[in-house]
Amino acid sequence: MDSRRKFLKQFGTAALATTGISTFNPLNATNLKERIGKVSQRDPRELAKDEDFWYHVQKAFNPSPHFINLENGYFLMQPTVVLEAQIRNMQMINENTSFYYRREMAEERLNVKKKLAQLAGVSHEEIVITRNTTEALDTVILGMDLKPGDECLMTNQDYGSMLEAFEQRAERHGVKNNVIDIPLWPKNKMEVVRAFEKAVTPRTKVILVTHMINLTGQILPAREIADMAHERGIEIILDAAHSFAQVDFSIKDTDCDYMGTSLHKWLCCPLGAGMMYMKKEKIAKTWPLFGDSRISKDDIQKFEHIGTHPENTRLSIAAAIDFHESLGVKRKEERLRYLKNYWVNQVKDLPKVTINTPLGDDQSCAIANVAIEGMAPNEVSDYFYKNHKVWTVAINREAVKGVRVTPHLYTRLEHLDKLVGAIKEIAA
Repeated sequence: MDSRRKFLKQFGTAALATTGISTFNPLNATNLKERIGKVSQRDPRELAKDEDFWYHVQKAFNPSPHFINLENGYFLMQPTVVLEAQIRNMQMINENTSFYYRREMAEERLNVKKKLAQLAGVSHEEIVITRNTTEALDTVILGMDLKPGDECLMTNQDYGSMLEAFEQRAERHGVKNNVIDIPLWPKNKMEVVRAFEKAVTPRTKVILVTHMINLTGQILPAREIADMAHERGIEIILDAAHSFAQVDFSIKDTDCDYMGTSLHKWLCCPLGAGMMYMKKEKIAKTWPLFGDSRISKDDIQKFEHIGTHPENTRLSIAAAIDFHESLGVKRKEERLRYLKNYWVNQVKDLPKVTINTPLGDDQSCAIANVAIEGMAPNEVSDYFYKNHKVWTVAINREAVKGVRVTPHLYTRLEHLDKLVGAIKEIAA
């Protein structure tokens, strides 16, 4: 064990002090590190169009050759180096069993948390690694100190699991849920802020804000909504499932009180990795889902007790962070936005085609939603797959009806050309 620790110190990466495996080595992705170095001074917007550079990024992934995956919003494929790290973490834990869990896990989990907190721009004493956004935000929603008659404000485009958690609070504890509409194509940020502001009452205690709406990819002005809410003594829960590691922001930028995200989405972690953030002063008054009398009420660790679970997933977060930081979040954001704009700009003015996503740079990034007049969303998505092997997902909610298209870093322009051809074909 001592030699293992010496090895880890030598490499100086606390977060990958998890398995003794080397940290992300971009050389595995066709000398990607060298190529990133050569473009480090280039404007990310210009680099987004450089297909030669992104070809080498694409080689870091191994997508199925049997279909074109444009449904990466569910969860994202890991780069090969992250998948390899997860496998090695799994092997290490399988070999060491309870010795690892009892002797080494706590310290190494803390190292991963510190690395993740640094990426998020907050203290490690304000985050918990969870399994997904739903676990993170349901912990907050079900643990908040709400009383009968207190009002909770949300929209009809928020994620279903969060809405259902608030419904449970209403049924069990008598809180009132105020569900509002927000514009699909707002003229500006303040139009969205005013939609929330109009619905605030003296009894409003908390507002759920989806930073990037999973149905359409629309980015909401989280900071402006938080400023409006905090002036009135209202708390903010931020659903950052899709915004975290897709667009360039830190948690502090939003001034949210609570936040949840799924790290297996845009950070490309193994499936089953998420994060909950909570302002330090909010911890003591929020109930955990599981009791743990060993931990004080104001310690974020009280939320970590969920029983025995596969620690290899958590440990592999470090490798995903290394890949993400090596590439650079701004480069990543601009490439993903470029891919979205590439296909949308070719079809948005066609007869019968509606893009259910605002297209300003501060209003969307990778995700967009397309509808075809006269066809149900599932008919459109089925047509894409059956006739062109383009995999998407149908969105059939009261607020939004269309097909969500979500490219990833491995998506090539010829993949999007297939989608454009399918849309033109079906719209005709």
